[in-house]
Amino acid sequence: MNMFLMILIGFILSLLAYAGVNQFASFRAQKPTDYANQLPLFDIREVLNGEMITEGMIYGPTGKVTSRFVATMNAEWAGDSGTMTEHFVYSSGREQNRAWAFSMTAKDGLFTATAPDIIGVAQGQQLGATVRLTYKIVLPEDAGGHILNVVDWMYLLENGSVMNRSEFRKFGIKVAELVATFRPAN
Repeated sequence: MNMFLMILIGFILSLLAYAGVNQFASFRAQKPTDYANQLPLFDIREVLNGEMITEGMIYGPTGKVTSRFVATMNAEWAGDSGTMTEHFVYSSGREQNRAWAFSMTAKDGLFTATAPDIIGVAQGQQLGATVRLTYKIVLPEDAGGHILNVVDWMYLLENGSVMNRSEFRKFGIKVAELVATFRPAN
């Protein structure tokens, strides 16, 4: 009985340690305020505007690359409202289109976004040199049709390029990660 109790206590402590690291020292633990004083300032109305080229990779749950892609993006803004179309071509030959609609709010760099494969409204915040966007996405049927929770972090570089890192989770477990670059097409 003592051995079982010791194993149970060890298991519980391990779970608590894992939860603590995940909450306070991981990709998910980042907050926009962590980057508030970093330059250059990321204003999506300026940075994500016009024609852009994207290159990226998707990693599966084991960390291996499961897909590569290139995409063309085109964004247009009218004041605090914007649209962005994306056309992805994956290494498998599959193509995918997405059309985002953005709306800036009046304070704290907050904005919302919608797209046909997004459930509800995505919540975003731009602060310092970063943008964070959180949402639920429905994968295409040929990719399983799963609903995943997504956290997108975009980091503006000094040359105007953007590094994007996204985590995809289902039931709290990371099932994929995306790393991509955005840069002006011109």
